[in-house]
Amino acid sequence: MPVPAASQDRRKLARRPAAVLRRLVIILVAGYLFWCGALYILQDSLIFPADMAPTPLKLIPYGKSTVVTEFPLEDGGAVMSWYVPARAANSRPGPVAIFFHGNAEIIDFEDEIVQPYLGLGVSVLLPEYRGYGRAGGKPSEAAIVADCVRFYDELLKRPDVDPARIVFHGRSLGGAVAVQVAAQRKPAALILQSTFTSLARMAQGYGAPSFLVRHGFRTDERIGSLGVPVLLAHGRRDDIVPFRHAEQLRALVPDAELIAFDCDHNGFPGDGNDDAYWDGITAFLRTAKVLP
Repeated sequence: MPVPAASQDRRKLARRPAAVLRRLVIILVAGYLFWCGALYILQDSLIFPADMAPTPLKLIPYGKSTVVTEFPLEDGGAVMSWYVPARAANSRPGPVAIFFHGNAEIIDFEDEIVQPYLGLGVSVLLPEYRGYGRAGGKPSEAAIVADCVRFYDELLKRPDVDPARIVFHGRSLGGAVAVQVAAQRKPAALILQSTFTSLARMAQGYGAPSFLVRHGFRTDERIGSLGVPVLLAHGRRDDIVPFRHAEQLRALVPDAELIAFDCDHNGFPGDGNDDAYWDGITAFLRTAKVLP
């Protein structure tokens, strides 16, 4: 018996929303897979945007006493560090801060870190990352950490360095580097500025599964077992590494000190807060016995 035309039309109309929904789901899934694929392919340039860093200066900006250490790389070029002494090389051993910079910086432009430390009588070691500034090679978590461990070991050969008073200070990505190096070479104290819990969690914030991340920088998995004094400093309005990352890191190290400023990520510590920031660092280093 033939089906009436009106009944056929009703069935077609009933099937139409389901077909539209299926197409929508397919489009959304395809779009998500494309997004994840793009993040996976581009992650090295997103994590290590060396092309966004400034051009190196022609001369070392921290004075003629700066000591340059270079290690050749197998694929050509070299990776280097700059040691800026706060005292004469033949003086008695003193404290050193190893500063690990952020992912769009180079060691040439860290005067706002170097000068305050020198003023405290603390020498500064600035390791450069592969692929940044003058350094050759390609950056990766494993390579950067291995290079920094090697620079640390070379630093200990200096007669003006007190091995018991070396502090690691990292900014943003550099804080994650500092923690990974600290897991291999224990510092006297650790300062993490605007640092994330892990890149895996950062990826989740962009809707990407953590297993796609090649450079995990799992600060959260390392920091609780280091057994060193920790100072966390973070901007409450940080929209790149949200403030909750600092709170989560503090929860992993209950004895850690957290100082917060009303600022964003790149403007840290905010207008008029430099003195307060360095007062906090000075007090922390005295408590950690890095400073007398």
